[in-house]
Amino acid sequence: MTAAAEVSATSQSLTPHQTWLRVRGPLLAVLVIVIAGVAFAAIRSGGQYGRLDPRSADPHGSRAVAELLEDRGVSVEIVTTLDEAAAETGSGTTLLVTSPNMLTAQQQRRLRTATADSPNRTVLIAPDGSSLSRLAPGVRTGSQGAVNARRPLCELPMARRAGSVHLGGIRYTTAAPGATGCYPDRGLSTLLVLPGTGTGTGTGTGDSVLLGSPDLLQNDRLDQQGNASLALQLLGSRPHLVWYLPSFDDPSATGGGRGSGDEAGEGSGFISLIPQGWIWGTLQLALAAVLAAVWRGRRLGPLITERLPVVIRASESTEGRARLYRRTNAREHAAAVLRSAARSRLSTLVGLPSRDADSPEALIPALAARLGTTGTSHSSLLFGPAPADDAALVLLTNQLDALEREVRAS
Repeated sequence: MTAAAEVSATSQSLTPHQTWLRVRGPLLAVLVIVIAGVAFAAIRSGGQYGRLDPRSADPHGSRAVAELLEDRGVSVEIVTTLDEAAAETGSGTTLLVTSPNMLTAQQQRRLRTATADSPNRTVLIAPDGSSLSRLAPGVRTGSQGAVNARRPLCELPMARRAGSVHLGGIRYTTAAPGATGCYPDRGLSTLLVLPGTGTGTGTGTGDSVLLGSPDLLQNDRLDQQGNASLALQLLGSRPHLVWYLPSFDDPSATGGGRGSGDEAGEGSGFISLIPQGWIWGTLQLALAAVLAAVWRGRRLGPLITERLPVVIRASESTEGRARLYRRTNAREHAAAVLRSAARSRLSTLVGLPSRDADSPEALIPALAARLGTTGTSHSSLLFGPAPADDAALVLLTNQLDALEREVRAS
């Protein structure tokens, strides 16, 4: 068999212009996503505050309730560190913790110690099970529920005055004596008031209030149902309100000389540091990717043979099919088609029936007998692996053509 020369560059190789045409679509999509992300981040950072921030006028901010409290003579102080919050846990103070789950285990224990023996009120927004074991021992949680307008169904005076409010989210239950649960959802409370352990009496006795969701404090919900009434009673029972917005920049979150290691890092894994919106966004993107893969891989059913309106030359049909193979990089399929056609013609030339064309045990010995060779190279050529690149595919084509010519000549 005549050995074909190694092909270094062929017409099947992609030109730079063709490569650019292939990649420009994905590059444009990535560029649009990056520009949109930068623009969104710039808009979000343009002087806006976070969720439940009393300075924020956004729908999920709490500027409205803060201004109503100040109009009624309640001073509102914003703090972002545990040191500042613990320093304000004196008499006549309400401490609102907007994100107790952001605190490390050590921070939660320190906050519990600072508020347990004081006559103030502590309001915790949606603490979950791991936080409750340190902030409100003895309280258990159920599965989260939807936020809806709920009736109080309890004897708590401020709840009865407020009437129906928007509550839900985390549900609480406890066997602690003196605890009052309101606004139940499937038998568990979405507002739970725990009596304090301080030494104060009457209105000065401290207590802890657990809210299953923050919706009634948000600007877009404050004017609905009795949300404003309950919010003002919860946060305005003392003349001073400390609005604690936990921050990852708080020095006490890293231990700061009060302990570190596993104890300080308990409950503060990597997942807990990711904002909930990013987690849901990632899940949505993963679902979109799966749906896109299903869409791109869909099967439209078997091919239907139709009579062509015009006669197409065989060479044009071959070139069109070759371009389709090239566009999809289907070198393996193209090589299989070339080898199958070559085996079919060779089996006819050596006198084998068509059913033996794909049988190496029958075809290779017949070729070896016809050409007087061992047949090892014929086996690799006709039944070998797929070519690794376009140059190897062209070389395979040349070798198959040379083998067929040699058999015909013999």
